[in-house]
Amino acid sequence: MFSMKCIPVNPSAALAVVLIPLLVSGCGGGADAPESEPEAAEVVATTDAGGADTPSATLVNPNLASAEELMALAGMSDDAVNAVVEGRPWLRAADLHGALAGAVGEEAALAAYESLWLPINLNDVTNDEILLIPGVGDRMAHEFEEYRPYEDMAEFRREIGKYVDEAEVERLAGYVFVPIDLNAATRDEIMAVPGMTDRMAHEFEEYRPYADLEQFRREIGKYVDENEVARFERYVTLN
Repeated sequence: MFSMKCIPVNPSAALAVVLIPLLVSGCGGGADAPESEPEAAEVVATTDAGGADTPSATLVNPNLASAEELMALAGMSDDAVNAVVEGRPWLRAADLHGALAGAVGEEAALAAYESLWLPINLNDVTNDEILLIPGVGDRMAHEFEEYRPYEDMAEFRREIGKYVDEAEVERLAGYVFVPIDLNAATRDEIMAVPGMTDRMAHEFEEYRPYADLEQFRREIGKYVDENEVARFERYVTLN
C-alpha cells in the first residue's frame, strides 16, 4: 500500500512504471517499515527479562497491596485474593502460605512467590519458610541460618555473597529483612520499613528511647490500629 498523495496527478503509463516503485519506498509503505517491529519487540522482551531478574523491585507485599493489585498477579484467583485480604495482617510467611495454598493449591502458591511475598525476618524464620523463597534449596537455606543473628542487611549481602553472584544476592535480599533497632535506627532505615510514611517515621523517633516493645505498641497505637501496630512491630527490635 502507498498513499495516493505521493502519486503525481494523471501520470502517463510509462512514467508511472518508473515512478511507482520509487514512490512506494519513499512514502512510508516500503519494505523498510516492518523491519522496525521485531526490534521493538526485542526491546520489550529485554526489559521484561531484566525485571524478572530483580524481584526485589517488583515483589508485592500481601499486607499492603490492594485487591486489584493482587488480582493482577499471575496465578491469582478470586479465592486467593479474598484469602490474602481477609487474613491481614500477615505476620508469618508460613501462615500466608497455608491460606494461599488452600485457595489455589501448593504448586500455584509457590509459583506466586515470584511476584507476591511477605518479607521474612532473617533472625526469626523457620527453615520451611526460607524454602518457600523461589530458587532456594536446602543448601542455601542452611547458609541463611548459619550466620544468624544478622546485625543488618549488609552482613546478609556479605555472607551470602560468598556463595552466589551479586545479582542473586540482590534477588534474595528482596525476600528478607533484618529488624531495625528502635532506639538507634536512622531515618533512612525507618523509612525502609514497608508502608512507612514520613509522618509515622517521625512518631517512631519522637518517643525514643523506648524502654520496651510494650511502650512502642502503646505509643504507636495512638496513630494506627492494633493490626497496623503488629505489622510495624515485625520490622523492629530493641537491642
